[in-house]
Amino acid sequence: MSEFQDRRAIQEIVHTARTVAIVGLSASELRASHFVGYYLQRHGYRVIPVNPNEELVLGERVYPSLRDVPEHIDVVDVFRDAAAVPEIAREAVEVGAGALWLQFGVISPEGARIAQEGGLKVVMDRCLKIEHARLLGRMHWMGFDTGVIAGSRH
Repeated sequence: MSEFQDRRAIQEIVHTARTVAIVGLSASELRASHFVGYYLQRHGYRVIPVNPNEELVLGERVYPSLRDVPEHIDVVDVFRDAAAVPEIAREAVEVGAGALWLQFGVISPEGARIAQEGGLKVVMDRCLKIEHARLLGRMHWMGFDTGVIAGSRH
């Protein structure tokens, strides 16, 4: 799985992406997906909610699937059960997204393979909000900013 946690790929996605479709974005402020979407909006990303059970989230129209999104998607950020990922990966490839990002605990080797074979960058079992904050020094509010961009000590 470490091949899907490559630091360079994560940096490239965080620094170049502008449009993030969040699959499973909830209107509930108590859900992690909502917090991540809110954070990304506050940091200049265009957030596109994808959830067939919602109509409006974070002031944005919600689309039932990636196929319904009328604009280019740089990153598909997934907050769904791993069983749903292969189909989401197929849709991400079909719409020409740039990357498939699977949040903490969303582990799908099949979905990663589908996305990778379709030309997408893949990150698995990582949080886009945390990686953005870590790379751009935005974790200071909880005292986590150590200035180190690695998981091991030197």
